[in-house]
Amino acid sequence: MKFQKYLLTAVALIALGGFAQRSHAQAGDLSYTEGPVVTISYIRTEPGRFDEYMTYLAGNYQRSMEEQKKAGIILDYGIYAAEQRNEHDPDLMLTVTYANMAALDNLDEKTRAITAKVWGSRQASTAAAIDRGKLRKEVGGQTLRKLILK
Repeated sequence: MKFQKYLLTAVALIALGGFAQRSHAQAGDLSYTEGPVVTISYIRTEPGRFDEYMTYLAGNYQRSMEEQKKAGIILDYGIYAAEQRNEHDPDLMLTVTYANMAALDNLDEKTRAITAKVWGSRQASTAAAIDRGKLRKEVGGQTLRKLILK
C-alpha cells in the first residue's frame, strides 16, 4: 500500500515537472524561434541520364514550383549537385522551403489546381512520374526546420 502511494506521488511529480518545463518554454524563454521548414529529396540519377533528368526539372517541375511560389504555397525551391562518396549516394538534392510545418497540411489539396494547370491532368502527372522513374531513383529524404537564434 505504501509502495503504491509512493509510486503515485512519483508519477504526479514527474507529470508536474513536465508541465513546468512546457510552461517555462511557453513563457518565451527559449533562445530561438521556429523558422521555415525545408524538405530535401535525395536523388541519384541513372547512369548517363543526368542531363535528361535536368531537362525534366527545367520543364514542368520548374513550372510547378514557380506556380506554387506565386500561390504562396512554398517560399522557395532549389536543386543542388552533390558529390557522391559511393555509388549509393545521391548526386542531386531537391529542396522545397515552406513557411512552417502547417504549410504541409493538406498539401495535395492545395496543389491540385496547379498540377492540373501544369500537367493537364492528374493522369498525365502520374504518367510523367512513371517516366521520371526511368531517369532517377529517390534514395531518401529529410525534413528540416530552421531554428532562428534570438
